[in-house]
Amino acid sequence: MSNIKQNASEEAEFAKPLYTPIKRRSFFMYAGATAGATALLLSGCDDDNDNVVPNGTVSLGSGDVGVLNYAYALEQLEAAFYAQVKATPAADFSAVEKDYFSQVAAHEAIHRDFFKAAINRDAPGKIIPTLGAADLNFTSIDFTKRASVLATAKTFEDLGVAAYNGAGKYLKTPAYLVIAGQIVSVEARHAAYVRDLISNGSFADDSIIDPATGLDKAMEPVDVIAAAQPFIKVKLDASNVGK
Repeated sequence: MSNIKQNASEEAEFAKPLYTPIKRRSFFMYAGATAGATALLLSGCDDDNDNVVPNGTVSLGSGDVGVLNYAYALEQLEAAFYAQVKATPAADFSAVEKDYFSQVAAHEAIHRDFFKAAINRDAPGKIIPTLGAADLNFTSIDFTKRASVLATAKTFEDLGVAAYNGAGKYLKTPAYLVIAGQIVSVEARHAAYVRDLISNGSFADDSIIDPATGLDKAMEPVDVIAAAQPFIKVKLDASNVGK
């Protein structure tokens, strides 16, 4: 169980960044204009002080912080992927598609930075190491080809939605559950758009929505990490997430 605690007023403040557009390093909005925000900026948002991923297995942890680290790992993966898509867009992307993926790159960077700031604020010293470019494996992706980029985006977005759907039940802090619900809805919008770019009308087919329940697919953390692991060189252990 997590020992992370928040009261009702803190929960409202905690949710502010997803109501207001922010720039990449504007982390003061995560905690409000308080001394706590200053401490956050000093302790959690200096890229020069990020931990380097060590050799061996990285445990995501347990309790609420384990779920947050789990989401942070996935958002790092997505943010890095879309940053590359934006930097070197496929030659056969339309202008509209280039603009769309630039927006998605911004969304995922905000999600990544939000979790980093939240963990450093509420669970100092328990954040997983940052996954740098050398820790990711995108060799199977041809960023010059639209079909390859879309197929990978579909994989990541479908996986992201299933990950949030499966991990939400493990969160004990109401504010975190609210934020997770807001983020998963964005990921679902991404997934729907990408799916329709690949095959029009596939945004809500039976491969992701159970026709018997009308509910979207959900996956357990260990299964999500196993699916994502080929794109991450560092071994991640999600066995304690939610415990």
